[in-house]
Amino acid sequence: MLNTIKNLPDSAGIYQYFDANNRLLYIGKAKSLKKRVKSYFRFDKGLSTAPNLSPRIYKMISEAARLEYLLVESEHDALILENSLIKQLKPKYNILLRDDKTYPYIYIDLAQEYPRFETTRKLVKGARVKYFGPFSSSHRAILEALYLLFPLVQKRGCLRDKKACLFYQINKCLAPCEVKVSKEEYAKVIQSAMELINDKKQMIKQLHLKMLQASKMLNFEEASRLRDMQSAIKNSMYISRIDLAKLEDFDIFAVYIEGKSACALRLFIREGRVTSSTHTILNSTEGFDKEELYERLLFEYYTPDIPYLAKNILVADELENQNIIAQALKERCGHNFNIQNPKIGDKKALCSLAVKNAKEILLLDKNNAKITLFESLQNLLEFENTPFTIEVFDNSHLMGEASVGAMITCKNGKFIKSNYRHYHLHAKDEYSQMRELLSERAKRFDKEAAPDLWLIDGGETLRILAEDILQSVGANVDTAALAKEKIDAKAHRAKGSANDIIYTKKGKLVLSPHDERLQFLQKLRDEAHRFAISFHRKTRQKKASENSALKAAGLNSAVIKKLIDYFGTYEAIRNADEKTINDLFPKRTAKKVIEAITSQTL
Repeated sequence: MLNTIKNLPDSAGIYQYFDANNRLLYIGKAKSLKKRVKSYFRFDKGLSTAPNLSPRIYKMISEAARLEYLLVESEHDALILENSLIKQLKPKYNILLRDDKTYPYIYIDLAQEYPRFETTRKLVKGARVKYFGPFSSSHRAILEALYLLFPLVQKRGCLRDKKACLFYQINKCLAPCEVKVSKEEYAKVIQSAMELINDKKQMIKQLHLKMLQASKMLNFEEASRLRDMQSAIKNSMYISRIDLAKLEDFDIFAVYIEGKSACALRLFIREGRVTSSTHTILNSTEGFDKEELYERLLFEYYTPDIPYLAKNILVADELENQNIIAQALKERCGHNFNIQNPKIGDKKALCSLAVKNAKEILLLDKNNAKITLFESLQNLLEFENTPFTIEVFDNSHLMGEASVGAMITCKNGKFIKSNYRHYHLHAKDEYSQMRELLSERAKRFDKEAAPDLWLIDGGETLRILAEDILQSVGANVDTAALAKEKIDAKAHRAKGSANDIIYTKKGKLVLSPHDERLQFLQKLRDEAHRFAISFHRKTRQKKASENSALKAAGLNSAVIKKLIDYFGTYEAIRNADEKTINDLFPKRTAKKVIEAITSQTL
């Protein structure tokens, strides 16, 4: 490593530290690789760690055995590449938010004759689309309140029916479907509703009056619903009393760090008022670097498909790379950004208050802290990462036929169906099938970030395979395998009484069948198995159907097998050219195959 450091170029780029086992430890960026990397070391007597480093970086350097680097054109290019690689590979000592969700917005398309309020997490096309938010968990309650307090078009299909419905009869709609209200009058209702979105105190006051009315009429179920609605909206109002004189839109980011815990707070100001806020609690055994945490926050939040981008960003601390970050975000989103750390005035007070709120949230979180299932799994199985995001793999086949692989995703204890994936596999044995399946997933880390844990349905051999594949791409992902208990050489799947074996890097472990950690892993394994079996059955049914079509076209089993062995899929057989068929079969058989392919039967 000493020779590599001495010969580093004085150019912009990113650098990567690896340990003795070739595991990626840290990714950094630099305007000058030569100056930045050398700052980690002292060269008095050979190569030693610089004493002025933070405890986290000092520990990282003490584990580093190898250094690699990549050159780029500029410092902001280095920032973009660094952020992309950190998200893909999850290095051990980089700060990871693990909060890749997009926040919901309420929007309305004013180009429509009688527009409605809807929610979205992505950009909606339209020149006159107006957004409100982003919100955290309160968007549903706000949307529900709007339709309760104003006579709006209640459902998407209402206008299509051209006939007034029950909503009109109970005074919840003005029946624009029968043109019982003019566009101008309806526009006034929309304007009042838009004003109320930004005045949550007034919204809560009106909901409170509705709740009292429902209570007086002994409609306690409705009163309870209105109470919960008010509570959800109140919870989103961290510092809603602030009202700036100027009508401005900007986002505020504040970070508070205490020991090995941190709170990252986001405040969203729209038209001079705090419309909503979100926060993320982070815990790390290695501690945090404030500048790096701000970078992760900004790159995590600002993406090209975000519904609304505020031009002005306020940060509660001065960042060394503010202008570079702004340029990198512009390149990513195609939108100018102005990042400021205000020193005086209302904006400074707002940033200070954001830090105060972040501190308070972190204090409350510590007071209410308890060891979660995920932390318990991490401690028990000695994982490097807390397994909040888990990908589970299984494959299925019938004597080597219709081989398929399946991957399911569980995030914070919930199955994320949109992240489920299935694969057609070409390998015949289970080991090769799993290698094919895991390799395909690893290739997509640049598009779909690596999880915290890979869980394999199988034993230690497959777990080692998974670890080798992850090591080959440098991803910091823990591995575990769950092998079914065998009784008389048969897998035992009895719920609540199966002594399944957990394999990790530290060895194997057998827990009580009643242990909630084992039951959680079994639940994940069984879901992956269900998903794999379901896809396997569909594949077999499809192949059986297509095989029948080939037979109906007059081809015998030997010809069909040769076609499938050569082309691989029925789609490829359908698209085969005559020359290939003539080369593959005798003249008479080839003619029969060509007729079958060109016929409507196939």
